[in-house]
Amino acid sequence: MAGLNKDTPTPQALTLHGQSRVLEIGFSDGQTFRIPFELMRVYSPSAEVQGHGPGQEVLQTGQREVDIMGLEQVGNYAVKPTFSDGHDTGLFTWEYLHFLGSQQTELWQQYEARLQAAGADRDAPMPSKAGSSCGHSH
Repeated sequence: MAGLNKDTPTPQALTLHGQSRVLEIGFSDGQTFRIPFELMRVYSPSAEVQGHGPGQEVLQTGQREVDIMGLEQVGNYAVKPTFSDGHDTGLFTWEYLHFLGSQQTELWQQYEARLQAAGADRDAPMPSKAGSSCGHSH
């Protein structure tokens, strides 16, 4: 399982900064990252965001002002944030947080490119989920 690889750096310090909306995380390999809540929300590893296979990702918009209301540790390998929009199904492993922190520049560029390709505005509200379906009966 992701995050349990013996070579994965582990967090030594983890701080939520509400004012600047960043998660500051220092790893055992000496690197420290300041990961914006928006980036975490846009790249949440949940099925709700990632879909159930390649090409099924759901483009996230309107997350610039998202906050993290709570952060629950899951075992010794992950945290589960509760975002201010109610999203709370993403498990962020240490490995995934290290990836988000170390690849921020590329991930922002990919996000901007996806927005542009979709003709979407970063600050547009997310469309209502009422008509959406991911193949599950509700």
